[in-house]
Amino acid sequence: MMENSSCSEYWPEAETETHFQQFEEDTSASASRSHSEAEKRRRDRINAQLSTLRKLIPRSEKMDKAALLRSVVEHVKDLKGRAKEISKVLNTPTDIDQVIIEHLDEEQNSSNSIILKVCVCCDDRPELFSELNRALKNLKLTTVEANITSLGGRIKCVFMLKSVNGVCLNSLKHSLSRIAISPCTSNYRIKSKRQRFFLPPNFS
Repeated sequence: MMENSSCSEYWPEAETETHFQQFEEDTSASASRSHSEAEKRRRDRINAQLSTLRKLIPRSEKMDKAALLRSVVEHVKDLKGRAKEISKVLNTPTDIDQVIIEHLDEEQNSSNSIILKVCVCCDDRPELFSELNRALKNLKLTTVEANITSLGGRIKCVFMLKSVNGVCLNSLKHSLSRIAISPCTSNYRIKSKRQRFFLPPNFS
């Protein structure tokens, strides 16, 4: 009777341990399956994007992944370079607020007359022209020519300016930079995705 009592106490403990081990194995197997499925979905997403890239890059069908990514980087750099050159020709606004001033040759047959090329690129807003006009007047600059392009809420103004008595370039750049890179720029955005404005030559 004592032996039977000892066995009845032993087997429930062994059975509990067995169930616990089985539970751990099942949990581990379930976690492993979940991880494998997540990894497979991740690989499928990567392969789908690589397949899309192969369609965009010429002659990339036989490239391995490293070669494909290298070709993509080179292709993007090439496109950025082309876009930069095109923006210079088409006077397209960029996403960077900036003021660029070029000092051109002195005007012939006019003593002390200086021609400047000024490029201002910033957010488009209703009060911009009046601010630029006031700044140029304060520095006694005359606008000889103006080419202004507005696109997608950005604007690029290229002015040919004439100064008879000379002008401090630092003062000019400081004044225009305060307008182009103003922290209190309004939230105004033009609704049209593509608008072009041309000011008359006597804008000053």
